[in-house]
Amino acid sequence: MKVRLKEEVLKDLNKAADFNRAAFSKNKTLVINLMSSPGSGKTTLLEETVKALSNEFAIAVIEGDLATDLDAQRLRAHGIKTVQINTVGGCHLDARMIAKVLPELDLKKVDILFIENIGNLVCPSGYDLGQDYKVVILSVPEGNDKIPKYPVMFRRTDVTVLNKIDLLPYVSFNLEEARNDLHAINPHAQFTALSAKTGEGMEEWINWIKDVYHQFVKH
Repeated sequence: MKVRLKEEVLKDLNKAADFNRAAFSKNKTLVINLMSSPGSGKTTLLEETVKALSNEFAIAVIEGDLATDLDAQRLRAHGIKTVQINTVGGCHLDARMIAKVLPELDLKKVDILFIENIGNLVCPSGYDLGQDYKVVILSVPEGNDKIPKYPVMFRRTDVTVLNKIDLLPYVSFNLEEARNDLHAINPHAQFTALSAKTGEGMEEWINWIKDVYHQFVKH
């Protein structure tokens, strides 16, 4: 019975993901699902990304958090439409949660929608939200063991962003080892290293978003 229940839940979630995907596609809204462990600098990266893109694109954010809207407040301070989802202890967002808040967004007026998932390197990896791309953010202080220890997350990502490279001189982290570990389990994933705090490497990340947006619109 437990197996059947799980199958029914996943079937329902997949239907919700398909519903979301159809809505995004209809309105030509590019959707990027951002995942990471807590403290990786996900919100800081999103803030700097929004500042770099907001003059060219209409951007909105769905912000996932366990209990507060602290991250959403940071994004709203930049004038970005941000919808909060509190999971009240849940370790990930799912497609039904996203579908429930879509009426709060006018997708016809949104070029790029970022979904900031709950900080967790396990649960979010297994759930389709209807996004176009999955991006996982890993930070230098977390160490080189995270990619081998959490292979499912990194196997299912389109892009891995290594953040906080400004701390490389102060911690034990091997950039090439991380790149090799990623490509060993996900040969097609892109890997980009940057510091959201200093701006180093941000151009490659921003250009990737612009490129996939224009490919998406043409498609």
